[in-house]
Amino acid sequence: MPTAAPLVRVVRSGLVESVHLGHAVVCDPRGRVLASVGDPDRLVFSRSSMKPLQAAVSLRRIAEPLPDDLVAVMCASHNGEPVHLRVVRRLLRTGGLSERDLGCPPDLPMEPEARRAAAGPRRITHNCSGKHAGMLLACERSGAELPSYLEPSHPLQREILRAVRSATGVERPVVGVDGCGAPVHGLPLRGMATLFARLARPERLGRLGERAARAVAAMRSAPYLVAGRGRSDTLLMAAVPGLVCKVGAEGLHCAAVLDAGIGVAVRIDDGSDRAAAPALVRTLDLLGVLDEEQRARLASLAAPPVLGGGRPVGRFEVGFRLRRRPA
Repeated sequence: MPTAAPLVRVVRSGLVESVHLGHAVVCDPRGRVLASVGDPDRLVFSRSSMKPLQAAVSLRRIAEPLPDDLVAVMCASHNGEPVHLRVVRRLLRTGGLSERDLGCPPDLPMEPEARRAAAGPRRITHNCSGKHAGMLLACERSGAELPSYLEPSHPLQREILRAVRSATGVERPVVGVDGCGAPVHGLPLRGMATLFARLARPERLGRLGERAARAVAAMRSAPYLVAGRGRSDTLLMAAVPGLVCKVGAEGLHCAAVLDAGIGVAVRIDDGSDRAAAPALVRTLDLLGVLDEEQRARLASLAAPPVLGGGRPVGRFEVGFRLRRRPA
């Protein structure tokens, strides 16, 4: 069985201080592995990388047009900046809902300035509040019960589970509890790459395809709402046209390359978020997705400086190769 590969090395003052092991896999919409490093079958929880599909299911139940910003925040792991909170509130008001209806736990904003300005933890400043607001609106519009919307037995969550099975090709995903309280799905990393390949080719998602395409278009239209200041998803989508990215917790980062119709999933085994973005940028570069200008724009994301005394004293080194497989 393939084992984890050294994906990212952190060098300080000439010494390799840390090594992050992990996996990367590239799939087409049929679920075929096109390239990989490490173990494509590494079991992972999908975490927030599943949000575009969860949003697509919610949109099908909402069954009415929503503007791009409302759909984008349904797919978001946002910073909790004022712009994010305004959009989440608008989404809630669309269904006559309020912050009190949110089932995610109170949390502080992720972005430092917004965190300093916060009076304390709130449900709406949780990074998943947009997803929860979308789920609540889906229940309100479809007549489903609101208070139990996070229970695995709830009709919305059962519909999401069916969508996960269909979109990833994994018949029996493990169902756990995400950090925000919603059900989370465990599956091989190749299943996440397959999902993102199918987000790039939404016709492969059957009845859900139209809503999945809507979620992807909204993320492309409003990448700042998907994450925010200094975040990898926003930086990548702003720099690379035709790329849709969604980070998950514990070192998971996924992307759909729309023009090529392929999906990429990267997972860092120690759960380090700091290594996930450099590994994803490296994978995209190896696939020929990035041109010289995009490479330059993403340099600080691909190889963040290692600081000492406030100045660069080292670097991230990301030099792994992908093993190509015949299509």
